[in-house]
This record gives sequence, structure tokens and C-alpha cells, in this order.
Amino acid sequence: MHSHHSITPSPHPSTTTLAGKTILVTRSVGQSRQFSDRLTAGGATVIEMPALEIRPPSSWTPLDQAISKLSSFDWLILTSSNGVEYFFNRLQTKGKDKSALKKVKVALVGAKTAQSLKKQNIQPDFIPPHFIADSLVMNFPENLAGKKILFPRVESGGRQVLVKELTAKGAEVIEVPAYESCCPQSIPPAVEVVLRNGTLDLITFASSKTVQFFCLLTAAKFPEGMTQYLTKTCIASIGPQTSETCHDLFGRVDIEAEEYTVDGLTKAIIQWAQG
Repeated sequence: MHSHHSITPSPHPSTTTLAGKTILVTRSVGQSRQFSDRLTAGGATVIEMPALEIRPPSSWTPLDQAISKLSSFDWLILTSSNGVEYFFNRLQTKGKDKSALKKVKVALVGAKTAQSLKKQNIQPDFIPPHFIADSLVMNFPENLAGKKILFPRVESGGRQVLVKELTAKGAEVIEVPAYESCCPQSIPPAVEVVLRNGTLDLITFASSKTVQFFCLLTAAKFPEGMTQYLTKTCIASIGPQTSETCHDLFGRVDIEAEEYTVDGLTKAIIQWAQG
């Protein structure tokens, strides 16, 4: 396993590495096109499928209550760039800024979360090795007993592991919904065409939810199930959690990034193409 605290230079495939490959990128609505652009630069034909939509939570009350008593928390834990953006936007809406966090330490999980926090000009107090949630508790820099932790998170369908582990170590974790991720209404016609005619070389997933929503979205158009259409398609996952969901829903995963970031996924795809 590698520890990636410094953001390594992005892998740029040469313009022919991915020539002749058709790649379906599942992503959230409105997400930056950086990943697709990189694959296109490598010569691939990239088709994008919005498989996730980010919205405000059904109620702001729990987050607002937490914001009103921020100084009572020892730690703030952020595990997604959406969590960062929604939390700090809400802080501003409530007439506060990052100075409200003076007494609160910040821990984060995920390379993208780190980049989002940087945009807020906030230096985290703790980043676990490998950027993954499982190493957060194991390597936590102080005794968790009696610590009060604020955890703004996705409203539904997030993993419970982190909260269970922190609680087991004696911390009091206050979970508040900061945003919700929902399934879009439908799949673009171009996506349906490539899925139906089996010309897809590779499909990429960067989160468990995109795998779940992909299956939900395609179920309407392919009631007989997706598996027979993906026999010639390689399934690429950004990391272990996403891979687990791929195994559950497709029965397999063919590529897993070594470093659980978009760069890591790009590297893994280049390696696969070079065979």
C-alpha cells in the first residue's frame, strides 16, 4: 500500500495508449470532466453516463443545530468533497466562517476531500494513511474516549463502519445529513445504444453508489439484467468498497486502482490497455 499525502503528478496517457477503446464513465451530474478528458487524451472514445445526482438534505435542521454549537465538538470528520462543500456553504448561510472552527480539529478521508478542504484554506489536523476510512480509527492521533465528533455526511446509503468503530472506542459521534445523493431520472440514449450493441470495452465506477444507481437505471431499459450485455466489457473500480459492490451486482470486477483516486484509476486503465 502506498501513502499519498503529496498529490503526485497526474499520469498522462500518450495519445495512442487507449486508441480504439470505448469507455463508459459513470459519474455524478455536474462533476468535472477531468477524468474523461484524460482518457480522451489517451485516444479513447469516452461516453459519459450521469449516474448520481447531489442535492441538499431533506432537512437542514440537524446540521444547523450542530453549527450553532460548533465549539462543543472536539473533532470534525469529513469524508467527501460534497460533505466539505455543503458543510462550508451552510456555515456561510448561517453567517459564520471557518473561524467558528477555531477550537475544533479536522480529520479527513479521501484525496478529493483533501483538495476540497484546501479550497476552503483549511489545514486538516489529521489525514489517515492511504486516505481510507478504515485507517482513520486505527491511526487516530489521540485517545477517542469521551471525544465529541461531528460527522456531516450523505443522508442515505453511506457506510456505517466509521461510526461504529469510533463509537466502539468511546467517542460520541453526531451524524448529520449535509447532502443527499439520488439516482438521476434516466440514461442518455447514446449510453443505451453502446450497452445494447455490446461495443463497450470498459466501464468505470468511482463509488459504490454509482454502481447501484447504474444497475437501477439500466434495469428499466434492460429488464433481463445487465450481465449478458457486459460479457466483453471490462469493469474498473476506484477501490475496495466500490469493488465489493461490483462483485455483489455484477459478480466480478476486472481492474481495481492501487491508489484510490482518479489518478490511480487512470494509471490502472493505462496498464490494462498496455496489457
